[in-house]
Amino acid sequence: MTNNLLLISTLVLGAIATPATGTFIDWIRNTFGRKAKAAQAATLPPPPQIQNDAGWTLIHCEDEEAFGEWLGHDEEGLPARLGEEPSLGSHLLIELYGCNHEALEKEIVVGKAMKDAAIQSEATVVTDSFHEFKPYGVSGAVIIQESHYTIHTWPEHGYAAVDLFYCGGTILVHRAVEVLKERFQPTRIKFLVVRRGLHSEVNR
Repeated sequence: MTNNLLLISTLVLGAIATPATGTFIDWIRNTFGRKAKAAQAATLPPPPQIQNDAGWTLIHCEDEEAFGEWLGHDEEGLPARLGEEPSLGSHLLIELYGCNHEALEKEIVVGKAMKDAAIQSEATVVTDSFHEFKPYGVSGAVIIQESHYTIHTWPEHGYAAVDLFYCGGTILVHRAVEVLKERFQPTRIKFLVVRRGLHSEVNR
C-alpha cells in the first residue's frame, strides 16, 4: 500500500512539475523511458577505447562482442562521435592468436580466405597476390577499389597479422572479420583501428 501511494505521489508531483508545453503522458514516457534505456545500456558490452593523440585517432579493443557491435555501427560512414574527427579511411589491424596451424600454411588456403573476406564485405576486388614461404608463412594482399586487405601468417605460432584498410561507408568490414574468424579459428583476437587521413591533417 505504501509503495502504491509513493508511486501515485511521484506521478502527481511529476505532472505538476511538467512544463506547460508538454503533457502528462510525455512526462511518463520520458521518465520511465530514461530508466529503461539506462537499464539496457548497463547490459551492453563496454565500447572500445578511443584515444586521440597528436593527430592520430586510435580505437582498440580485446572484447570481440563489444568490438563487433561497435564496428557494425561504424560502417554507417565513419561518423564523428565520442570526440572523433572525420577521416578519409580506417585501417583495422587484427591480431589472430591460437589459430588452426594448417589454415595458415598454404598460399591457396590463406589467399582464398582473404579474397572471400573482401567479397563478403562487398569490397570491389581489383587484384590479389600471395606468396608461400619455406618452411613457414604466407604473405599477401587483396587490392580493392576502396584500398587493400593484407595478411602475414606465422603457422608455427598459430598467429596471423591482418590489416583491413578501407575508405568510405560502403564496406561491411564486420563480414570480413567473420570470414577470417571462421577460416583461421583463432582462440583470441585483438583489434586496433587507426583513422587515416584525418581532415585536420589533410587540410593543413
